[in-house]
Amino acid sequence: MADKPAGNEWLKAHFGLINYSFTHSSYIGNNESIKLTSRGNIEQVYGPRYAVARDTPLDHIEFALKYDDLSLDFFKEVFKRIGTEEINAFIADTPSGRYARKIGFLYEFLSGTQLKMGKEVKGNYIDLLEPEKYITGQVVKNVRWRINDNLLGTIDFCPMIRRTKSLSELLEKDVKQSIEGLKNEFPEEVFRRAAAYLYTKESKSSYEIEKEKPSTDRMERFILLLTRAGARPMAEVLSKENLIQFQNIIVDPRYAAAEFRGFQNYVGETLPNYHTLLHYICPPPTMVNTLMDGLKQAAEKTSGVDSIIKAALFAFGFVFIHPFEDGNGRLHRFMIHDILVHDGLVPQGLIIPVSAHMLNNINEYDQILETYSKPLMQRINYSLSETGEVTINNADEVAGYYRYPDLTPQAIYLAETIHATLKEDMPAELLFLLRYDEAKREIQKIVDMPDKDINWMLIFLHQNKGIFPKRRRAEFAKLTDGEISVMQEAYRKVYEIM
Repeated sequence: MADKPAGNEWLKAHFGLINYSFTHSSYIGNNESIKLTSRGNIEQVYGPRYAVARDTPLDHIEFALKYDDLSLDFFKEVFKRIGTEEINAFIADTPSGRYARKIGFLYEFLSGTQLKMGKEVKGNYIDLLEPEKYITGQVVKNVRWRINDNLLGTIDFCPMIRRTKSLSELLEKDVKQSIEGLKNEFPEEVFRRAAAYLYTKESKSSYEIEKEKPSTDRMERFILLLTRAGARPMAEVLSKENLIQFQNIIVDPRYAAAEFRGFQNYVGETLPNYHTLLHYICPPPTMVNTLMDGLKQAAEKTSGVDSIIKAALFAFGFVFIHPFEDGNGRLHRFMIHDILVHDGLVPQGLIIPVSAHMLNNINEYDQILETYSKPLMQRINYSLSETGEVTINNADEVAGYYRYPDLTPQAIYLAETIHATLKEDMPAELLFLLRYDEAKREIQKIVDMPDKDINWMLIFLHQNKGIFPKRRRAEFAKLTDGEISVMQEAYRKVYEIM
């Protein structure tokens, strides 16, 4: 027999929800199989013994809860299409059953409508999310359904992060140990100087990602903000008052916000024919305040969750909400540092230059943002006026996408970025400083020049890949050609330039 859709795929076909895609799709067939698609999603065929007894929406929701990945966004739309009487009848068959209770809880959570319970739910409390399958939050006991609500957020904003094999492996790597290894490998003075320099590099890189060249005072204000990372709990950082203050610090005063945005914004570009290409349409302004409230509430629900997970959740959650006209990207990257330092994963006074790594691997960074934005753009219906104003025509249909994002790819990306930065970028910076000191000593042995002149000589050699530029010869008129040649060779030897 041909493979028949089950669970989420059956519900998708049954209700005509054609623009939804799933991280795990289930089918029933004669030959069991599992494969990874080109999109990175899993398609699994289960044998006949898994067949759903009745082809009803509630039976397939139960199947989905057992075997598919939970999508709150999708379930929200499915529940809109099922009457409360049908749900009440399904639950009444086994009111204390594990999946009847989960369905009851999820329906009320997502719809805001209370079901009529014929019988009292009994039995031990059960976890809504399986901890071996999902990253889970602080438990809130739901007495009505005897459910341990271990979601990462609330009705206003509740991301899902699946505990995939790759994510689990990344979380097992010890960030603190990597930092201690670097401290032990390089002299304390070199490490101290590198730490100070990396704040400047991180600030500069964060602006460059957005193709901005800030004034010196704006750069210094952002550096100061980065040095204060970790000083406050996340719920405090996410208060409207503090976020507005942070935004005002890092943007041009003309774009300083007094409130969260009250207009529809988007991320896009103007093509050569003056056509506007939209990459991402941000949540409508009517949702911004509740989304930001939900993001703030998630700080309590995620207490005790791995710091890298929290950094991904809050940083990417924030940038996808996009509460300001300007400065969202820089604040999103600031939040990564803020959480890592606050949780003690990174010591105060040190920064892991993730923005520099993102800038050097900008295609990967763009791709992880598009992983979230592209599915939305396939579902959203919008109008674009001649003046460039966007109107979302199906805001109610896409509200769940904004409120209940799957941030698993973003969590994996951030974990990979942090570990790659510790393994590649930071050692390279430390090694450069170590070699710089050595090259400086070698040049000083050749000619005991003023410190300023030695530094300029090294800068010119570095910019020109170890060859002294002829156009700079007049600036070193006191040196002979032979001395410059020896300095050049000394530099190339120290930096191992062949």
